[in-house]
Amino acid sequence: MFPTVREVLGLDPVRHGAPRVVAGDAGLDRPVRWVHVAEVPDIATLLGGGELVLTTGIGLPGDDAGLRAFIGDLADVGVSGLVVELGRRYLSGVPRVMVAAAERRGLPLVELRRATPFVRITEAVHALIVDAQLTELRATEEIHQRFNDLSVEGAETAEVLRQAAELSGCPVVLENLSRQVLGYDPAGESAELLLDAWEQHSRRIRPAGRTAYDRNSGWLVTTVGARGQDWGRLLLRWPASGDVPSAQATEPTVGPPTRLTILIERAASTLALGRLIRRDAEGLERQIHRTLLTALLDHSRPVDEVALRAKAFGVVLDRRHLVGVMVRHRADDPAGEAGPEDGQARLRDLSEAVGQALREAKLTALTSAVDDNSVGALLALPDPAAEDRALSAFAGALRRVRLDAGNGRVPVEPSSGPLGADAPRGGGPVIVAAGSGVGSLREARRSLVEARQIAEAARRDRRDLPIFRLPHVGLAGLLHLLRDEPRLQTFVERELGALLEYDARHPREQLLDTLRTYLEQGRNKSAAAAAAHLSRPAFYERLARIARILDVDLDSVEASLSLHVALLALEAVRTP
Repeated sequence: MFPTVREVLGLDPVRHGAPRVVAGDAGLDRPVRWVHVAEVPDIATLLGGGELVLTTGIGLPGDDAGLRAFIGDLADVGVSGLVVELGRRYLSGVPRVMVAAAERRGLPLVELRRATPFVRITEAVHALIVDAQLTELRATEEIHQRFNDLSVEGAETAEVLRQAAELSGCPVVLENLSRQVLGYDPAGESAELLLDAWEQHSRRIRPAGRTAYDRNSGWLVTTVGARGQDWGRLLLRWPASGDVPSAQATEPTVGPPTRLTILIERAASTLALGRLIRRDAEGLERQIHRTLLTALLDHSRPVDEVALRAKAFGVVLDRRHLVGVMVRHRADDPAGEAGPEDGQARLRDLSEAVGQALREAKLTALTSAVDDNSVGALLALPDPAAEDRALSAFAGALRRVRLDAGNGRVPVEPSSGPLGADAPRGGGPVIVAAGSGVGSLREARRSLVEARQIAEAARRDRRDLPIFRLPHVGLAGLLHLLRDEPRLQTFVERELGALLEYDARHPREQLLDTLRTYLEQGRNKSAAAAAAHLSRPAFYERLARIARILDVDLDSVEASLSLHVALLALEAVRTP
């Protein structure tokens, strides 16, 4: 906000006096808070630091010791510099003892070799200071307004960081208390350089105070949190180049402009407020996991960017063996039995259980809910040989977590509720499915999609397998993989189209379910009638009607096999 001594020397009224710096060159970048004219030796007692002192020297001591004491007093109080006009007390130059004392204390000492009205200098500098203060005030008002709007709008973390970087022109990083990056904006600089070895770099940044500037690293830091619960730090690099000028490195009073301190504190307040508002929703970590996992599934971000952001968050995906995993309940919530909030809570409980299982199994992974029913995870393993062992460890840990939560022994999250089989929101058996392992992040989508397809296909499999893989799901799995194939859809319509049209016209009969029950019972009519809760004559009459509609012989093994395959294919086609 304040001009430096160097900038003051460049003003026209000062240049008119032919200024010459005779000592203290290293301090020319000190800020000038005010200009003070003094002609008495004990002026230091009236100063507060940051002033540029102008004098003709007529009142200065005549002895060397007095001049040394005068320079020492000014340096002690922290003045920005001393300007001496030659011609009245000193004709050809200031005394050498003054030069030596000023050089020793690093105090800029300037001679004006031509007479100059001091009033013009003070007017010019004070106008510069006032203009800078007005500019700073306008910038501060814009900061307050911008972050007020972001708070009201409930802006996402990425938008808050983008606005902070735009207003400051400096890179900003948001990290958690473990020094893992939650978000960043490089302000046009290289993100790779900004985040390289971030955790180690961050631990060396130790500001003194809740909001403070660390001169050694060039980072302005503030703590993020509210209601006595801190959860992260917001860091802004100033200057943007990352190199703290040598003059600033020696001056403890020099730091970022006041507006940047205001900016980082307002940004931190906006982030803290947003987290409070969303305290019952996903945490920042889970949001990042979901963003990255979703980006891999729908190609919404470049793979290199996903790898970079994941690494900054502590999940290394490069040069790892990657395995896609999907976890879902065997049955969706029956329609009408659970509202949207219960469904979200059920999914959140499962997501928390998966996250805790990964931690207990000591596995590195991206994990989050990927749709309304499934929780996905991308395991990052050191080598292919670790795949089977890691999957077994995860499945066992997940079973223990859900069992313990159901027994009330392990509360995954105070607001989440229980997760066990007898829990009202998170109960019921789950399916754990894993895709084929891949050797690069560019292939990770294939493993995740395969795991999702296996999980869907395994829903009708009654076996209690710890992990479902592609060989386990058999024909149902194959049909699920082929569900987007037009020829499979044509086959379904050819085999079942007439029956589907009949059920559409007679919704109370639903003969398709009758056919399914018959085929699932191995064409045992008595067992199928009992399973359908119908008398045998009524069930037999329905089978006869189905045979007429489809024009098939249901006693034929080949015809029944074709219909059974068509039913499995229909379920695969209908599954999103």
